[in-house]
Amino acid sequence: MSEPNPSRRKFFGATAAGTLTALSTVSGPGRAAAQSAGIKPADLDLTIKEVKVYVLKPEETPGRGEQYASVVTASGIEGNYVLTGRYGHSNWSNLGWLAYAKRELVGKNVLDLPEFTNQFHSNVGQLSYASAMNNCLWDILGKAVNLPVYRILGAYRDRVRAYASSQHLRTVEEFVADVRHAKSQGFTAYKIHPPWLAASEVDYKLDIEVAKAVRKAGGDDMELLFDRVGAYTRLEAMKVGRALDELNYVSFEDCLPTDDLEGLAELAKALDVPITIGEFILSPYDYAKYIRYGALDEVRFIVDNLGGITGGMKVAQLAECFGMLCQPHNWGNLLDHAVHFHCELAMPNNVWFEMTQPMGSTDRPYFTDPLRIDKDGYVPAPRKPGLGYEFNYHALHDMLDRIET
Repeated sequence: MSEPNPSRRKFFGATAAGTLTALSTVSGPGRAAAQSAGIKPADLDLTIKEVKVYVLKPEETPGRGEQYASVVTASGIEGNYVLTGRYGHSNWSNLGWLAYAKRELVGKNVLDLPEFTNQFHSNVGQLSYASAMNNCLWDILGKAVNLPVYRILGAYRDRVRAYASSQHLRTVEEFVADVRHAKSQGFTAYKIHPPWLAASEVDYKLDIEVAKAVRKAGGDDMELLFDRVGAYTRLEAMKVGRALDELNYVSFEDCLPTDDLEGLAELAKALDVPITIGEFILSPYDYAKYIRYGALDEVRFIVDNLGGITGGMKVAQLAECFGMLCQPHNWGNLLDHAVHFHCELAMPNNVWFEMTQPMGSTDRPYFTDPLRIDKDGYVPAPRKPGLGYEFNYHALHDMLDRIET
């Protein structure tokens, strides 16, 4: 059975015990992981001995240039995360990640992972290398105690309802075909990324026509979301938002630039469709002002901008404390999906898993575990430890250009 879609201002709660479990794992994940597995923290030797980067051959990853971070403990447990281009960040660059991570991690203990990503005393924004470090360490923790990460965080559910997340298609007809294809695959929800015109211009009238056509093709039982990636003026956003209200859409994401708090607050007050913001917020400590200002109805985050899984869970719990739904981003590589998925599985205030269209686009020869929806349109939780989506290291090495150490 599908979970009901709650209204934007109604919080479907978690037990107090579940909340406390999640809080304890964020503040002391090593101790919580050991406790979950019946292991004394003193018996976990998770000293980091090596940091390296797998660089794939350009011809193996056309247009992607994929690289993977690797952190290895003295006992041989390896944690991985992807190192690719990200959304713009004030001081983001993966070019220096290896040197920084080697300096900060080698000789340290994985159990001390909050030390490497916390930015509470920073005045320059989130550490640009923090998320890959953090995600690798969570991967190691899970493997060390033979548990998927979400179970260490405090499992709330064992599957998450998926929506098919479109590419920025060009025509109404392409969107109609895409939503029909998604529905035929078993998706019960769909998100529109409307067309970009020349020079990144938009046509809000065309976007409204797309929204109408997708509603008609998807049917009244299809939950629909809409993401303009911050490109509208206030007037355009209001007109599109009113159309989405009439069409019963359930999310209006990044309808204005993220820094327009006043405009976002006006839209949130005027429209029924929930205003969803957060992909371009670059610190967990910057979300509070949006909530206080009434500039969003649902919270969104990308862990790569927030210091990894640890930062993402801080934002999820902040939203939970204010009775708000939280809708993590899932776009990109399989490991991009995985880190957000573990947060979603541990969150009482989440409904959605964002499945990049076409389904299967995250498949690679060097990943053994594909992401797919089940017969009900949900993504089942991974069963394997750590991030839960294993490398086939033999296939990976066959595609390597080099290993940087």
